[in-house]
Amino acid sequence: MPHDRATERNLGAVHDPVAASDPDRTALVDGETDERLSYGGFATRVARVANVLADLGVGRDDRVLAFSPNDVRYLVTLLAVARLGAVPVPINLQLRREKLSAIVDDSGASLAVVRPGPSVPDAVDAVLDDAAGVETVVVDGSPEACSLSETRVVALTERLPAAADERAPVAVSADDPAIQPYTSGSTGRPKGVVLTHGGVSWCTTAFTDHLDLDADDRGLVVTPLYHKNAMTGVVKPMLHRGGTVVLVPEFDSAAVVAAIDTYDVTYMTGVPAIYKRLVADASALDAHDVSSMTWASCGSAPVPASLVDSFSETFDADLLEVYGLTEGGPVVTHSPRTGSRKVGSAGVALPGVETEIVDPETGETCPPGEPGELLVASPGLGRYHDRPAATRAAFELRDGRRVLHTGDLVRKDAAGYHYVVGRLDDMLVVGGENLYPAEVEDLLLTHDAVEDVAVVAVPHAEKGEAPVAFVVRATPVSEAELKGYALDRGPAYAHPRRVFFAAELPLGGTGKIQTSKLRSIARARVDGEL
Repeated sequence: MPHDRATERNLGAVHDPVAASDPDRTALVDGETDERLSYGGFATRVARVANVLADLGVGRDDRVLAFSPNDVRYLVTLLAVARLGAVPVPINLQLRREKLSAIVDDSGASLAVVRPGPSVPDAVDAVLDDAAGVETVVVDGSPEACSLSETRVVALTERLPAAADERAPVAVSADDPAIQPYTSGSTGRPKGVVLTHGGVSWCTTAFTDHLDLDADDRGLVVTPLYHKNAMTGVVKPMLHRGGTVVLVPEFDSAAVVAAIDTYDVTYMTGVPAIYKRLVADASALDAHDVSSMTWASCGSAPVPASLVDSFSETFDADLLEVYGLTEGGPVVTHSPRTGSRKVGSAGVALPGVETEIVDPETGETCPPGEPGELLVASPGLGRYHDRPAATRAAFELRDGRRVLHTGDLVRKDAAGYHYVVGRLDDMLVVGGENLYPAEVEDLLLTHDAVEDVAVVAVPHAEKGEAPVAFVVRATPVSEAELKGYALDRGPAYAHPRRVFFAAELPLGGTGKIQTSKLRSIARARVDGEL
């Protein structure tokens, strides 16, 4: 039986029901300019940009690159592209030129939309200039800010006045591609992840229902819009439910605290580094009322128990852990807002998600509490763009379901709460003993002087491998004291052989600690001494 393309809501129409029923309701707020855009106004902007892009030849399944800082116009672009049945490709602006080039070439896009600004690196123009496949660059801003050949550049602002105010969304099926973000490529070439309209719609509804979000909520975006943290945690749920999205262009603790006060923000999403800086900004917190906050979602990295406590004390709100990955839904588990919550756990599976913990060697299901590889099945699973071998390696059919092998080591207790232990490929073998960095990190974080920590592996002449720690100190402490602390409280093979102190840990554009960078530094520093 042929599939009815109209059975699924187009991602580019996520705001349509509210725009039709309550067009004057506030959809988005720009926290930098205080611009406030209603649902009706947002719908009109999306339709007009979609019409401009359609006139330029953008149609079903075409890939459209999107280079932009965090602002309202970026969201307009993403939804306008999807509304045409085309596929937006949001770009991580923090990537080096060679990885940007690899993504542009891999995407197969012939058109790019660029929003010039201070946070858009000069490398973008150079990459697009070298990309023979990108025939048209739509500049959402001043064309003079773009150094590309005039024959390839189209000024969006010059075409918008003549564009119609309405554009019906293209009918789509559940399996049609909706958006194509790229992995960071920290362990190799970035991979495009194709997420479908059906998967995006399911995840938006499941997340919204699980966290009990409604039209009175105002969600704050402080993480990059090219990352699923912001889009899945705030933008799509708020536009779906009729809430308000408050956009902050880039993270600044004082600006975020001020925005919470000014716009009565009820929740936000982020990463541990963001929340650590928020609770530490005493001057901003003293100057503003943050009592509107009811909870916050934290993911992308382990969340220390001390941070959960300090956030709760500071904001009188809960900091809830979440686990997900771009190809996995993206959200897999989330701590509930009500009922039982367990600090250190990434929570329970979202409605519609099935998880299984298996022995990575035998494939057998692990008993409760025993760590193994996390397998995930859900309507939101993606696939890799133009990477059939990688797709086959990561996804399999089990009992008629598509199942993703996440590569993450996780344990699940009898109540269904998940605890992320680490990556399978991060495991150290220390003198025959298996060890994961998170085990050492969790131990060191119990020391009062340790504010933050990351553990990586280095070669060891006798043991094969050994852990080395990078520590951010809250108060003075010596390397010898921390090594002794670990030896007294854990197995000998798990103590860090060296402890290096740093003012802060290096973070990537999505807020994750750059362990590959730390690994290179550690190996250079201990070369031959262990």
